[in-house]
Amino acid sequence: MTVQSALLPILVFGLVSSLVRCASFSGRQNGTLERHWETLYSRSLARIPGEKREISRDSDYLMGIKRLRRLYCNVGIGFHIQVLPDGKITGVHTENRCSLLEISPVERGVVTLFGVQSGLFVAMNGKGKLYGSGHFNEECKFKEKLLPNNYNAYESTAYPGMYIGLSKTGKTKKGNRVSPAMTVTHFLPRI
Repeated sequence: MTVQSALLPILVFGLVSSLVRCASFSGRQNGTLERHWETLYSRSLARIPGEKREISRDSDYLMGIKRLRRLYCNVGIGFHIQVLPDGKITGVHTENRCSLLEISPVERGVVTLFGVQSGLFVAMNGKGKLYGSGHFNEECKFKEKLLPNNYNAYESTAYPGMYIGLSKTGKTKKGNRVSPAMTVTHFLPRI
């Protein structure tokens, strides 16, 4: 990035703000000008003419958007996480009904993993063991982290430092024995 391209936004902002100050001193009503400026600004943010949208950093980003995916882990022969109706969570090589998960955001960067066929949430207890929960609780929340290799790692929000992981044979690993540096915690959401 060159110095000229870095200074361009500052220069444009300075020109626009000086024009606004000059216009307010030239006899226009300050309230009308501010309302006009706010309307233009909100239209540019919303990218829809005439529509105003509230923007904040802590807005409900992706709230309510549910994604149907299979979480693939490229360890051993390659496994998908599956949630069985009895609450057991394992890895399976071939896709099946139990491996289809609904990934739903509950907070910014925090998701739940819900087994569509079993009707159970993926949860992690205090010892790092994965299990299927029939009701939503704090142990069902996972922080979804995008890794540099474009895979995701899922860290328990109830127990920080514990991650979802699969072994080379498709069994779940305890969350306190794995880290995001290990490929057993790398998952690729697949359609």
